[in-house]
Amino acid sequence: MTDAQDPKSPQPPNKPESDTSKSAIPPQTPPATDVGAAPKSASPEESEYVEPPTAATPHPTAKPVAGTAEASGDMPANPDTLTRPAHASETPQAPAMPAMEPSVHAPTADVASERNPIGAPAPTSSERVGETAIAGTTGGAGADEPPHQPTFGAGAARPGSPASMGTQPSYLQAGDSPWSVLRRITSARFRAWYERAGQRITQRTLKIGISARIFHPEPGAKGLRSKTLQYLEESIAHWVMSRDVLVFMIPTVDTQGQLHPSHIRLHDYAKHLDGLVLQGGADVSPHSYSEAATRHEWQGDRMRDMYELELLHEFVEQGKPILGVCRGCQLINVAFGGTLHQDIATDLPDAIPHVTDTYEHNRHTLTFPEGSSLAQMLGPVDVPIVNSIHHQSVRTLGRDLSVEAVCSEDGVVEAIRYRKAPFVMGLQWHPEFHRAGGPEYLDCTPVLDNFLRAARETRF
Repeated sequence: MTDAQDPKSPQPPNKPESDTSKSAIPPQTPPATDVGAAPKSASPEESEYVEPPTAATPHPTAKPVAGTAEASGDMPANPDTLTRPAHASETPQAPAMPAMEPSVHAPTADVASERNPIGAPAPTSSERVGETAIAGTTGGAGADEPPHQPTFGAGAARPGSPASMGTQPSYLQAGDSPWSVLRRITSARFRAWYERAGQRITQRTLKIGISARIFHPEPGAKGLRSKTLQYLEESIAHWVMSRDVLVFMIPTVDTQGQLHPSHIRLHDYAKHLDGLVLQGGADVSPHSYSEAATRHEWQGDRMRDMYELELLHEFVEQGKPILGVCRGCQLINVAFGGTLHQDIATDLPDAIPHVTDTYEHNRHTLTFPEGSSLAQMLGPVDVPIVNSIHHQSVRTLGRDLSVEAVCSEDGVVEAIRYRKAPFVMGLQWHPEFHRAGGPEYLDCTPVLDNFLRAARETRF
């Protein structure tokens, strides 16, 4: 719909269709204003406007312009947003468009106040024409630039251009070079790796293996007594777990078994566990240290000896800590070439009884030799009292072993240590029974803590 067809748009006055009307342009009549409105003064630019000649045929319909009645429905036309035809001297290539009269219902002052709410004067027509030329209209200075890109002053480098990339970023320090930046990046990566490694070393739960006790089948028995059993004594497992570590019983292995052969070896347990505890139990067989049993009941458990000796050597070779309790202390001595008293009462008649019917309640005091590392672990103790539940003991000390404690009454060896390993120690008494025995018993928690500390330090 054209302006002529729009009933809401003001109609221009009829003009005679003659040849003289095409050459002579009648003076324009000022638009009607409301009563009391201030007269509008004509600017020099507005005085130069001329009305193009009107053809006899109606002009083609143009697209709605923002602010016109076509664009806004029932809203009155906005004279400031109507596009006037460019002057012939300014844009000779652009076709002329018919001028439109501003609506009498939308004064220029009111429209300007809507567009500039803070009261700034509306831009003149010449300024709007200049903005159109800058944005890329015909004949403008920025005709080759897309209208959405900003313009840059002379000599300014466009962001992302080769000229701007040659300078150093402003966030770097004044003396920074590629090598100094690389050094800081490498240092930051190393610190992050170091913190993660430290957390893994200090926070991961330790895994401690405990050798199994073995119950051999009894002749003529039925049920479980007719089977070979491997088990843990509850107190030793709970004593080790009291320091918040995981405990695993290590079973015997049989790679050449006829029923259930396996490729798992004791070496694999030593590789994946962090430490080893050798618990008490049956006597060490005299055959394990190349002697014959003086009495039949002192034959010991040769099968368990072979299993635990292999296990001990696997942990020693991998630098893992070992703590032997009672029988475990005797086995450590035998593993390094030492021998044992098969029976203390027989071999040492002057010795006090080291095993009685009272079992863990049988006790005696300790004496620490000069330079004993065990004495340093335990700290100053007035009267170190331990239980005594053994009838065998160390006789000949193995190679590279040292005595850490002896019985105060008879000098029987009560603790030994292997000097060429981070932590390989044997205690002849049962520290796991001490807390239940009463406060007068020696607190052996520092020994366990040193064992676990060595396990954490040697886990890799």
